[in-house]
Amino acid sequence: MNAPFSARDSWRIVGWNPNRQVIDTDDVYRLVILALPGFSQLGLSSFVDPLRLANSISGRSSFEWTIASPDGQPVECASGFILSVGSNFADTGECIQSGKGPSMVIVCAGEPVQKQMSTSLTKILRLCKRHGVPIAALGTATWLLAESGLLDDTACTIHWDKRAALSEKFGRLQVIDQLFVRDPHLLTCAGEFASFDLVMELISERLGRDIALAVCRHTTAGHWRPASDRQSTINAGETGICKALVDVIRIMEEHIEDPLPLRYIAKCVGRSQRQIERLFQQSITSSPMRFYLHLRLSRAKRLIEQTELPVVEIAIACGFASASHFSKCFRQAFGANPSACRS
Repeated sequence: MNAPFSARDSWRIVGWNPNRQVIDTDDVYRLVILALPGFSQLGLSSFVDPLRLANSISGRSSFEWTIASPDGQPVECASGFILSVGSNFADTGECIQSGKGPSMVIVCAGEPVQKQMSTSLTKILRLCKRHGVPIAALGTATWLLAESGLLDDTACTIHWDKRAALSEKFGRLQVIDQLFVRDPHLLTCAGEFASFDLVMELISERLGRDIALAVCRHTTAGHWRPASDRQSTINAGETGICKALVDVIRIMEEHIEDPLPLRYIAKCVGRSQRQIERLFQQSITSSPMRFYLHLRLSRAKRLIEQTELPVVEIAIACGFASASHFSKCFRQAFGANPSACRS
């Protein structure tokens, strides 16, 4: 249920301790969801709907939540749907400052995240840190936590489309390829369907595995994935793609800045160069090195579109020895110069 609450409400803050073995049966876990314009409806729904189902299945309101927008007005998601809200960022900050809640703050953002840091959001994040209120960032919202300085020298994750840009923009971050990364007070999640995996962990820890499994059955999900699972853009289960080819592509993705020769990649996966070439031709109709080049150029394009890094720095970050060679390859791949793509 969407249960709005204010600073006048009284409850005990319940932190999310991953190591806790005792399941709370009395306390209501209250969440504030900070929805920024352009947020992912899929990521938000994947997180909230399991909470509603957990309440229904358990027969009690174990979870309550309210949604806040920057100004308290309805907020539009990336798909164009308008979401009604129960609060604004200023009131949420006052609620946290009063020491009366919530149990967790969820930040939900979308594609335009680089321009969405505000004074009111910064205040909320700092108040959460001061009062020990856990923060979870769904999808691209990890970027906002990084801007606020909360993630310095901390392992985190973000949706794969923003991972390269986040790593280049905030060099001190340990950005890893996982569905979600957690500690007692900071959680970062890849968003989209990974939001479901994250919230299922919360439900399991607070209400028990049986309730969590019942939620899974209701959603026809069957199971939820562990945090350590990778955000894979290609899976061995896909038609025509064998595990060896998936392993090769993952090695390429992990070595964008320092491209590896095919002979070394082949050795890493226990195949010969000829075998790797045949696998690529059969499954992807491309040579391995042409595919590798496409991966590097695609990352470069995302960095150009998502950051303000100089083109020469992007070229180096994507394994090109010179800006001129990079520009030539970029034009051949996308039909335009890097600078034109940015504008």
